[in-house]
Amino acid sequence: MKPPALSTDRLQIGVDGTCWSNDRGYGRFAREIVQAMALAAPDDRFVCFVDNASAGRLPCYHSNIREVLVATSADAARAASWSGYRSPRDILAMTRAVSRERLDVFFSPSVYTFFPLPPGLRAVVTIHDAIAERFPLLTLPSSRARLFWKAKLKFALMQARRILTVSDYAAADVARAHRVPRDRIDVAVEAPAEAFRPQNPEVVQAAAANAGLPADARWFVYVGGFSPHKNVPSIIRAHAELVSKCADEKPHLLLVGTLDNDIFLGDMPVIRAAIDAAGTTDLVHWPGFVPDDVLSALNTGAIALLLPSAAEGFGLPAVEAAACGTPVIATIESPLPHLLAGGGIFVTPGNDAELTQAMSRLWASPELRDEMGSRAQTKAGEMTWESSARSAPDSIRKAAGSRAITQMENARILGGFK
Repeated sequence: MKPPALSTDRLQIGVDGTCWSNDRGYGRFAREIVQAMALAAPDDRFVCFVDNASAGRLPCYHSNIREVLVATSADAARAASWSGYRSPRDILAMTRAVSRERLDVFFSPSVYTFFPLPPGLRAVVTIHDAIAERFPLLTLPSSRARLFWKAKLKFALMQARRILTVSDYAAADVARAHRVPRDRIDVAVEAPAEAFRPQNPEVVQAAAANAGLPADARWFVYVGGFSPHKNVPSIIRAHAELVSKCADEKPHLLLVGTLDNDIFLGDMPVIRAAIDAAGTTDLVHWPGFVPDDVLSALNTGAIALLLPSAAEGFGLPAVEAAACGTPVIATIESPLPHLLAGGGIFVTPGNDAELTQAMSRLWASPELRDEMGSRAQTKAGEMTWESSARSAPDSIRKAAGSRAITQMENARILGGFK
């Protein structure tokens, strides 16, 4: 296929919208960034290719956004999971749908749902992190899953003129893991949605009661998936150690996230076994997935949000909690120590003693909690989707005007998969 001539006044930008159906971080990024770009670049046109599960999932549509519904046999976001299967027919249907539109450039907001594009179509592909490459057994435990992931990344890197990611930390990881020159990677930092802001005490109390917390309880909160690399058992052990030191009032723990049918590898048996071993069943609560307004209230009332993962490309749950005026206790293997400097305590992943000490400090000192929470809110306020909406179009325009990838570059990229 011969690449179409570039528009002179505006761009026709194709978008993979199939990841919009995912409620995790990459789905939120995809929805927020496309809306923000469409608002910031009203002269550009965004042609979004969706399946049944993702159609109509943008919270707000602008006049320059058009959806193209592609008939597929399965939800792409679920079929592309570590244990799923995306049929060649569905992949071909997406490629053919794109080939029928006259596009200047294509934007994939997430590599998870990437599909091969028509030859010659310029593209920007978003790779949120290199966690699967750094911790393959914690994210892709089967050889089949690792093979499919590697093949998908190979095609994505072949076709992408530019790579987009969500932090400088992630950019360094992606460059290292995929042998991509750092100057070919652009950064569009994520941001908290408007729903995340401090809530009044009555709203917080109602959300806490609905989550199963007793009146006057104090709690820590974890938000995210229950994958092995998230180190949730470490949270359970640290929480139990803190509980053992409390003579009277004891801290509760909220584990917020999808409990069933998550598309990512789960660690639920190990987590539940850790709770049983700790004897803290009555203090650990599982509200499941909750909408943003409820999560904002639970974050507001929390002592701190816990995110001691093996690594995070960004750590959006921590930034969302910070926007609610809540400090974080998060992994040093992330951009969070920089993004939320002064707004929390940052720990070595897998170090239960550090995590316990951090939780104990904030539990024992409401003044420290409020001081760090105020700083966290200030830092979170510096991150906006409007800023990302400037970075992402810059990357797209670079790709639209860039030269073709040479055979030497392709050989170097593919060499990383041998």
